[in-house]
Amino acid sequence: MGENKMPHIQLPENLGIRYAVLPGDPARAERAACYLKDAKLLAFNREYKSYSGLWNGVPVLVMSTGMGGPSMAIAVEELRKIGVEAAVRIGSCGALQPEAGVGDLVMVEAAVRDEGTSLGYAPLSYPAVADHRLLTACEESAREAGYRCHTGIARSHDCLYRDDNPAIYEDWARKGVLASDMETAALFVVGRIRGMRTASILNVVAACKGNVAEHIGRYVDGETLTAQGEEHEILTAFEALTKLEG
Repeated sequence: MGENKMPHIQLPENLGIRYAVLPGDPARAERAACYLKDAKLLAFNREYKSYSGLWNGVPVLVMSTGMGGPSMAIAVEELRKIGVEAAVRIGSCGALQPEAGVGDLVMVEAAVRDEGTSLGYAPLSYPAVADHRLLTACEESAREAGYRCHTGIARSHDCLYRDDNPAIYEDWARKGVLASDMETAALFVVGRIRGMRTASILNVVAACKGNVAEHIGRYVDGETLTAQGEEHEILTAFEALTKLEG
């Protein structure tokens, strides 16, 4: 590796990998890397744990981004500076619609910017949308594998333990929002402004009207459906990114 490393992700400018998969949790980054050929730990600094490896012969980077928009924005900024051209978030979410069951995947086509980080880049009139080609590749990859998935809008926010969350969730559900997470809006806005293709695949860990803060613990413990959803989002992301090679 070269000497000029990014200050937070601790990866060098000459890494030479164009595609990245971005879980939030460092432990999920480790689990995702297990699916790659010749996987190698590159760095672990703060919340950013990274691995390199091959998927269908294509070099891929897996790097955790931590929780929330600020950490995601830093990850995107520094990954772009080292040459990453496309990135897929693989995260968890709470469903806001009954058709999205636990373990299902949500392909986010656009995000409600109900968080603060993206405001540092653009006014609220600027949309948070996925890259069309990469989103399509994610949908095709999941469909080809036979995974249950839904495409729609997610709401990104900053406050998991807000007292009035139930009422907020119900209001956004009435507006047709499919799921809720904390990082997708920042990923889409920063990625679009910096010229990086981005997509977000979310694993439903809490059913509609369920408690996300409560259910995320079961996700970490490997409950069957959520663990299966994690595997599906990992494999879908790898397949989708390598479709860009065609």
